[in-house]
Amino acid sequence: MKKFKVADTQSSIGWTGKKVTGAHYGTISINNGTLILNDNKLSGGNFIIDTTSIKIVDITDPATNAQFAGHLFSEDFFASESFPEAIFTITGSDQVSTLSYSITGDLTIKGITHSISFPADVVITEGVITATGKIVVDRTKYDMKFRSGNFFTNLGDTLIYNEFELDVKLTALAAL
Repeated sequence: MKKFKVADTQSSIGWTGKKVTGAHYGTISINNGTLILNDNKLSGGNFIIDTTSIKIVDITDPATNAQFAGHLFSEDFFASESFPEAIFTITGSDQVSTLSYSITGDLTIKGITHSISFPADVVITEGVITATGKIVVDRTKYDMKFRSGNFFTNLGDTLIYNEFELDVKLTALAAL
């Protein structure tokens, strides 16, 4: 077994949230993490998402951007003051081809944990692992019901779709 430490500054998460009238997108920082290899194959690990670091890239007006960010930090969404971290822990990893894996893990947001699976590309070289994947998250499973068609009617063009996407790019370095 070999452990690799996720390099926070070389790793990133891009997020996209969609609504009837378009989409918003931005970034979230990774605080820490570990990837584990067994027999030179990805077998486990985790990474910590800093929910207090959510940035919105597509809204350029400073006041509107700050208002929206404040809403994402609020109880309607990530409740960042109470839950400054979200955690993804790999519970299963199946190598599909040389560079492709099917990853299953537990995603915890706001203290609520659900299993989630997604495809990932994993490149393992001497001393470095790079992993990329798109995680599609149903926000309503994590008590984020604001303007969800599952819980509110007559939202019209203010409806926000239940699923948001996390484009995860991890770089992990061999732990000494």
